[in-house]
This record gives sequence, structure tokens and C-alpha cells, in this order.
Amino acid sequence: MLAAFALQLTLTGSVLAADELREVAVADPYLEMHTGPGRGYPIFHVVDRGETVSIIMQRTDWYLVRDADGDEGWVDREQMELTLKPDGSAVDFKRATIKDFTNARWELGLLAGDFGGANIISVYGGYSLNPYVSIEVWGSQILGNFSNGWMGSVNVVHEAFPEWRISPFFTLGAGVIHTEPKSTIVQGEDRTDQIGHVGAGFRIYATRRFVLRAEYKSYVVFTSRDDNEEVEEWKVGFAFFF
Repeated sequence: MLAAFALQLTLTGSVLAADELREVAVADPYLEMHTGPGRGYPIFHVVDRGETVSIIMQRTDWYLVRDADGDEGWVDREQMELTLKPDGSAVDFKRATIKDFTNARWELGLLAGDFGGANIISVYGGYSLNPYVSIEVWGSQILGNFSNGWMGSVNVVHEAFPEWRISPFFTLGAGVIHTEPKSTIVQGEDRTDQIGHVGAGFRIYATRRFVLRAEYKSYVVFTSRDDNEEVEEWKVGFAFFF
């Protein structure tokens, strides 16, 4: 469920404002319009050479365009890079660069790893207040031999060198953890406790709008008993920035 949620989020695109709309002319024999942003979507319409289309939205390497008759469809980057401006000059379709990585506002990701000996899968969404500080919201599912559970937290992340391709960061956060024991011999009680953590890791710019991420966090679980619990977590995964 968490993985599906992360995939749905990473497919969101950016809409161009009215003053940013660009018209391009078809230079190939035809331009193929798909019903969705992917090769798995069928081709429902073609635009002939010499006709123009307006670019409405970009979603990763796909562009939503509208032809002169008002038909709208998705065209891949490879075909769009073969179009021309109305004056016949080439169109520059810029790809994401490390500068975009440094200045990106939003980031969505999926990570997996170890949480105190149990498997953990996490999704997160982050918003950068500036290149150095961001706020992240995390949701995790924990799968252990003796118990399952979920965890949610809000984190503050600080990057000292956001312009580096391999950018170290430090994180501090708090949230809640819910534990459901599996024991059938001695039935344990479900628990919901508050947590706090500190951590560190690396964000590595991979290509286009993708980031590899690895991190370590040390948690304190504030239980209702007198003794608090300490848990270590390691995770790796990928993220998408825009």
C-alpha cells in the first residue's frame, strides 16, 4: 500500500502557466499523441507535419499538448525534441540538472531497511524552506518476527552543502509508533507510543530528477512504562524531486 502511494505521488507533474505556453511545429512526418504519459497508453491521434501544438504540462519525460483542433494528448520527449519553433529554429527541452536538485522545492521518496531487527518500508514527502532546511512527513510500515506496526513522524532536515552531488544531511524529528504483537501463547497488548529521533545520511543526485538516499536514525520510544526503549534504523531508497 505504501509503495503504491509513493508511486502515485511521484507521477504528479507541473502545469505551465498561461504565459509559459509554447507553440511548436511538427517536423517529423507525424506526432503521436497518447492517452496518458507512458508508452503503455494507446495512441489515439496523430498530428501531421507542419501543424502546430501547444505545450500544456510536463510530467517527467512526457508532455501534454493540444493541437489546433483542441485535441489533447501526451507525447514523449524524443518526439518533442524533433519539433521546431514557429520560426523554424530548434526547441530547447531542458533536462533536470544538479542545479535543479539543489533548488528543488518538493521531494517524494520510498526507502526500505532495518528497524531494530525488523523490516521497514517508508514513504516520505518533503518541502524545502530554502536550500539548507526542509520539512519532511514520513509514514512507515514495520514487519517483524514477533510484532508488526506502523510509524509516523515529522522531521526537520539540514543540509550543509546542498550544491554537492553527494550531499550529507542531519535530521531531527518526533512522531508516534504503533505496535501489534503476533504472540498467540501470551497475548500482548497493542501499544501506541511517542517517539523522538536524531539521524544523518546522504542524498545522492543520480540523474534527471532522481535521487538516491541512505540514512541512519537513532530512536527513543517513550513508553508508558518507566523504561524507555532505544531503536536503531538503517534505510536506503530513492526519491523524485520537482
